[in-house]
Amino acid sequence: MTTNESDENTLQSLYRTHVGDPETDDEVQGYWLFVVGVVLGVAGLLLFLASEPQGGVRQLSIVAVGVGLILLQVGPIIRLPLRSRATTLVYVGATIAAIGVIYFVVVFPGGWSLRNGNAAVIGIYGLGLLVVGAGGVFVPLLDEPAPATEQGELRRELAALDDVLEDTAADEADLAAEIAELRRALSKSDDAVATLGGAVTALSEDLADTESERDELIERLWEHQTSQARFELFEDKAGEHRWRLRHRNGQIIATSGEGYTQRHNAQNGIKSVRNNALGATVLRIESEAELADAGETFELPDETEPQTTFELYEDNAGEFRWRLRHDNGNIVADAGEGYTRRRDARDAIERVQAHAGPADYLRVDPTGFEIYRDAADEWRWRLVHRNGNVLADGGEGYTRRRDARRAVDRIREGIDELTFETYEDSAGEHRWRLKAANGQIVADGGEGYSRKSGVEDAVERVREYAPEADVLDIGPAAFEVYEDNAGEFRWRLRHRNGQIVATGSEGYAGKSKAENAVDRFKLNAPGSEIEDLDEEPEAA
Repeated sequence: MTTNESDENTLQSLYRTHVGDPETDDEVQGYWLFVVGVVLGVAGLLLFLASEPQGGVRQLSIVAVGVGLILLQVGPIIRLPLRSRATTLVYVGATIAAIGVIYFVVVFPGGWSLRNGNAAVIGIYGLGLLVVGAGGVFVPLLDEPAPATEQGELRRELAALDDVLEDTAADEADLAAEIAELRRALSKSDDAVATLGGAVTALSEDLADTESERDELIERLWEHQTSQARFELFEDKAGEHRWRLRHRNGQIIATSGEGYTQRHNAQNGIKSVRNNALGATVLRIESEAELADAGETFELPDETEPQTTFELYEDNAGEFRWRLRHDNGNIVADAGEGYTRRRDARDAIERVQAHAGPADYLRVDPTGFEIYRDAADEWRWRLVHRNGNVLADGGEGYTRRRDARRAVDRIREGIDELTFETYEDSAGEHRWRLKAANGQIVADGGEGYSRKSGVEDAVERVREYAPEADVLDIGPAAFEVYEDNAGEFRWRLRHRNGQIVATGSEGYAGKSKAENAVDRFKLNAPGSEIEDLDEEPEAA
C-alpha cells in the first residue's frame, strides 16, 4: 500500500524527512520495527550485565533481547516488495517466536536453568525465527516471478524518471558552475584584451615615432653616404683569391681586376680600394678601346681653391637673389627664385653649399621617377621628363618613404593592369588619372590640357615611359640633367620638396657637357665664399 502525504502519521513524516520518500507503508513500518529492535537489544544487553542471575531485572533483560532479535529480523524483511504469502509467513514466525518469549516469562526463574535454559522455550523461540527466515528468504526464491502490474511498471518508470531528473539537476548544477567560471574567465579576458589593446596602441605610437626618427636619421646619413654594400673575399675555381663589392640588393658594384695567389694580398687590394675610392675624381672615357692599360700611372690634378664666388644682391624688383660667378666672369649658376629678405637668400646659398656635394644625378632618359618629401612632411613621387616637365605624380602622400617607393613599383610593373581615365574638369581643361582595380586613384597628370588630344598624348607618354623609367630616392637634393625645348642640355638642383634651388646659367649642345658643368658646380660651390653686393650686377 502506498503512502499519502496528506494523511501520514508522525512516524511516516519522520521517515520522509530523514530517510526518504517511501513507496509503501510496509517500508515505513519495517524501518521503525528495525529501530525498536536495535533499542531493545542494546537495552537488554546493558540490563543483563547489571542484573543478578535469578532476579527480575535479569528476566526483563532476556525478554528485551528476545523481542529485539525478532524485530531486527522482521523489520528489514517486511520492507522488501514480497508477495503476501511470504509476508504472512514472516508474521506467523514472529508470532511463534513471541509465544516462546511469553513462555519464558512463565517458567522463569524456577523452570529456567542457568546452564541449559529451557528446551521448550528455546525450541518454540527458535522455530519462530526459522519461520521468519523462511518467509523472507526461501519462499521468494521458490515462487515464480510475479507478473508485472501496471502500478509496478509505473513505479519503476517513476523511479527511472527520478534518476534522470536527479542526473539532469546535477548536470544543470555543473553546467551553471561552468558558465559562471566561463563568465569570470571572459571578464578576465576582456580586461586582458583591454590591456593588450592599450599596449598595442602605445606600441603603434612608439613605432610611428620610431619611423619618424628613422627617416630623420636617414636624411642625416645622406650627407655621409653610409655604405649599403660589403666586400666579399672568395677563392675562385682556379684557386685564386678575388674580391667583389656587392650592394645589399644583390647587385655586383665592382670586382677585383685580377686574382691573387695569397688571401692577404686580396685583403690588401680591398684596403687599397677603401683608402683611394673616397674622394676619387671621375674621368669620362668615350670607349673601352681608349682605356689605359693596367699598371699605367696617371697624375692627380692639383688641389686648387674654389674658382667661384657666390654673389648676393637685390634685383630691380626689390627681391634678393644670388648667382655663382667664375673667376673668369662667367655665371655658373643662379637662384631658382627671388627672396623678400636678404637673410633668406643667404640661407638658400648655405643650403646649396650643403647639398651640392652629396647630391646625386637624376638621369632622365627620357624620363625618371623622383621620390621626395613635400612641405607637409609626406613622401610623394613624380614622373619627370628630361625637358623638366612633370608627366605624372602620385594621388596621395605617404608617411613612409618605402610606401611611396612601393607605389612607384606598382605602376612600373603593373601599368597594363591599371585603368587610365580622361575627363574634363570644372575649368574646362582635359585631365587624366590612373585608377587601380579597387577604384583607388594612384596617379594623375601634372597639368591640364586645352584639347582632348593633348591629354591623350600625355597618357600615351606615361604608358610608354613609366615601365622603363629609373627611380631616384632624393636625399636632401638631387641634380637633374635634362633637354630643354630648344634642344640644349641643362641642369638644375632640385630640393626634395620640389623647389628648384639652383639652375645652370647656360645650355649645352651635348649631355656630357651639362654633366661636366654639374661636376664643376659640385666641386666649387661647397667652398665658395659669399659676397654681398650693394646693387644688381651687370649680366656677364
